[in-house]
Order: sequence, then C-alpha cells, then structure tokens
Amino acid sequence: MIRAVVFDFDGLILDTETNEYHAYADTYRHHGAELPLEVWSRVIGTDMLSVFDPYVYLEERTGKPVDREKFQTMRRQLFTERMAQEQLRPGVVSVLEQAKELGLRIGLASSSSIDWITGYMDKFGIGGYFSIMRTRDNVAKVKPDPELYRQAVEHLGVQPHEALAFEDSPNGALAAFRAGLHCVIVPNAVTGTLAFGEHSKRIATMEGLDLERLLKELSPERPVSSL
Repeated sequence: MIRAVVFDFDGLILDTETNEYHAYADTYRHHGAELPLEVWSRVIGTDMLSVFDPYVYLEERTGKPVDREKFQTMRRQLFTERMAQEQLRPGVVSVLEQAKELGLRIGLASSSSIDWITGYMDKFGIGGYFSIMRTRDNVAKVKPDPELYRQAVEHLGVQPHEALAFEDSPNGALAAFRAGLHCVIVPNAVTGTLAFGEHSKRIATMEGLDLERLLKELSPERPVSSL
C-alpha cells in the first residue's frame, strides 16, 4: 500500500531543465560551438561538475580559452529571461492536492540546493504541501545515488516500497529505483527523448491524472518497465 509520495523538483514540478539546457546551448552558439543534447543529458538530475565541465568541453570544441565569468553572465541572463515566464508543469498542483486529500505523506528529493528550491516554492506558493524536503545540502552524493530518496522515506516514516516517486530524468528514476521506491516518470521537453531504465509507469503529463487510480495500479512487488 502506498502511504507517501516523493517528488523531484527541477524538470518535474518546474521545468528549469529545458530552460537550463537552452541557455547553455545558446551561450555555446555565441561562442561558435554546439552543445548536443546527448552530451548535456549526462548532467540532468545530478551534479553537473561531477560528470561534465562545460568550459573544458567548449574549449575543446573551439580551440580557444573561455572567459568563464563572461560565459556564466551570459548563461545566467538567458536562463533568467526564459524562466521569467515559466509556470509549474501542468497538473502539479492537482496531484499535490489529491495526495493531500488521500492522506498521503508528501516529500521532496532534489539534487538542487534548498535555497534554489525554496525560492521557487515561495514564488508559486506550494511549499506548504511538503512535510519534508531532502536536497543536496543533506547528502554527500546526489542522484543517481539513492541517498536522497532513502532519507526522504525515512523522514516520512514509511518503507521504500510504501512510497511512490515522481521523476522526469533517467538519473532521478535510477536513484528512486535503487532506493526501493515505485517510480512514475513524467519526462519534460528535454528528457522525453532520453533512455530510461527501470520504472513503474511512464506518463506524458500530470494534467488530468487520477492519483488514486494510479496508486491502485501499482503492485506491492514494485513492477518495473524499461520502456
């Protein structure tokens, strides 16, 4: 029986990920290079600098040194402009409301910092739905390491098989699976083309989702799919 739901944040609740990729890609183009999605996909849902150095990669593509401060100034400006009009992904508030009405414990597990998350939570007024939040500030390793999800279910007071994770990225889904949770993936515009490993179910959007029906479809044995 599912007693708790744990949400990812970036790309799942708010699609910062698509905007971040395009901000980096546009900055690369300004410097005369391309940033393929298949290269960028390694960083989605995890700590970027642990798997990819955007400056070194750009310098390898152009053969020129990069002014890192100017690069980041441009990238941040492009990202800020894109995010100014960004809204919560469709169906997010509805699913949170349904979880609350069903008496489920609600948590969040994110590879981002708490300051990053709470800034957006305050903007959209959704922080009150979450009884616990576990972020990069709480762990030594972020996703795909399972520690964020392990801490989340522990603080929610449930066993891993009693919790459902909502994720949008392969790294996030892998973290949830390794921690023993059910996992429903809801890819965004960037992650929709990526290959996912084990997960319980894939849906295109949370809009119109009947959470109670979804929970009934999940087997106690945590069935998985690689589609």
